[in-house]
Amino acid sequence: MQLILELAIILIASKIAGSLSVRLGQPSVLGKLLIGIVLGPSVLGLVNETETLAEFSEIGVILLMFIAGLETDIKEFKRTGKSSTYVGFGGIIVPLVLGYFSGILLNLTVTESWFLGLLLSATSVSISVQALKEMGQLKSPEGATILGAAVIDDVVVIIALAFLMSFAGGDVDLTTVILKKVLFFAGAILIAWKGVPWFLRKFTSLKVTETVISSALIVCFVYAYLAEYTGVAAIIGAYIAGVAISVTDFKHEIFEKVETISYSIFVPVFFTSIGITAEFYGIMENIGLIILLSILAILTKLIGASVGAKASGFGWRSSLGIGSAMVSRGEVALIMATIGIEAKLLSDDMFAVIVVVVLVTTIITPPMMKVFFKEKARV
Repeated sequence: MQLILELAIILIASKIAGSLSVRLGQPSVLGKLLIGIVLGPSVLGLVNETETLAEFSEIGVILLMFIAGLETDIKEFKRTGKSSTYVGFGGIIVPLVLGYFSGILLNLTVTESWFLGLLLSATSVSISVQALKEMGQLKSPEGATILGAAVIDDVVVIIALAFLMSFAGGDVDLTTVILKKVLFFAGAILIAWKGVPWFLRKFTSLKVTETVISSALIVCFVYAYLAEYTGVAAIIGAYIAGVAISVTDFKHEIFEKVETISYSIFVPVFFTSIGITAEFYGIMENIGLIILLSILAILTKLIGASVGAKASGFGWRSSLGIGSAMVSRGEVALIMATIGIEAKLLSDDMFAVIVVVVLVTTIITPPMMKVFFKEKARV
């Protein structure tokens, strides 16, 4: 029964906080992130992190990226391939190099310093997707570039992490790691082209209710699971599933129903749970390091991705908007940090610092995007 009460509290608080955020001229997602901190153990303690709540949150982020895939314009996505590549690699190289030198200055070992650089190179655009939707920019060239760059970022950073773990003496078969990812993307694209449309037609012919939405969720969850299983983030699999369905005749019906299911419960839980999981105990001892790494994390990703966007032909305002959308490290960096502490590449103190830095980058992303996309949205 405790879960039911916590879900009710989250839904009430997130909707009110989101509305207040919009009234203050910010994306609603910012209010939902902040109210999570207030509800969590760090402030009021009304909602605590549990395994069940974490599963709800995971479904929320998967559905959010699935919706982003459904809204993707394939023609626009193809046109922004060059821009996505520039942004993706620009957003990796600058944080990686400066993160490495920062680690050296902090007296970390060479391997630990490279790991810090990789952590700062990670990107999670799940928060950015919501901000883009609210500003009407998800289907724009900037939106397509951001989503494409996120896929590139995820794949490159995970493969680089596998390299690093193999050199660090971890039990990592590099050939297997890369092969699994290649097989996933090759299989995912092939099935999206031929298998998904066939499956939707066959499944929707069953004489039961709501076969269209059920078939879409099956495709989404299978893609997400296989992506996670092969070492690619589940959100990337969900996004590819959405793109696969976006070119079928079922797109509009699926979009409307999935959006209703997602935003009624799962997505609010995801946004709020980010704040709920935040722990601030003992951070004052490392407040200086947190501030420095937060500034480094924000500026390196903003500069690297923005320069990449500018080099591919965007104007400076659009480039900075794209760069700001890539700032959030989200769950991708947290997963990497967990791997790092298990492999002894992060100390307990540094792990706690990284968690707060990730939270800072996640909270600051929506208002940054609002600033840089404001003029374009108004026009």
